[in-house]
Amino acid sequence: MTFYQPAVMNPRQNKWDEIYRKASLHWRPAPAYVLQAYDYLLPSRGTAIDLASGFGANALFLAKRGFKTQAWDLSPVAVARLNQIARQDKLDLVCEARDLESAELPQEGFDVLVMTRFLDRNLTEALAGALRPGGLLYFQTFTRDKDPSVGPGNPDYLLAENELARMFTGLVLRAYCEAGRAGDLARGLRNEACLVAQKPCIE
Repeated sequence: MTFYQPAVMNPRQNKWDEIYRKASLHWRPAPAYVLQAYDYLLPSRGTAIDLASGFGANALFLAKRGFKTQAWDLSPVAVARLNQIARQDKLDLVCEARDLESAELPQEGFDVLVMTRFLDRNLTEALAGALRPGGLLYFQTFTRDKDPSVGPGNPDYLLAENELARMFTGLVLRAYCEAGRAGDLARGLRNEACLVAQKPCIE
């Protein structure tokens, strides 16, 4: 199988291509905590997109729930594998290799948008704008008070305390979790914050 190679090699793409090439072909990661814990907030049908999808655990979860689903990721290696799984499982899921730093999200294009373990603060407005009225954003990523052995080390890619709760001011907060270092560290979601927020309906 031949993977797409851009004319100018992207160091970030090369890094993730190599990571995904080394992963077992039989490994299927679990959907994000935020999606599993708050799946009861999902609408019964609609369109969905999983951004920075990696091997597409969230996209597969949504497609199996009956959503017409898209998945975007920087790595053509990950995208090719996810498209293969979607074909095998006969899911309504289309995966594309796209760099979120340059790709444009369609305005009001989705009923559900999921982004996990990826942080680019410049995308905040575009993410909210891509939701249809009543649409839901599921967001989860690492915090600065995390265990240093997990997630990225660069603070630019880590959420400050309660930052996520303030990021999407035009959306209605439906669920939020950020336990920090309080209490029993062996229990609950740690090292990450998660949010479900809804775009107000037009009256």
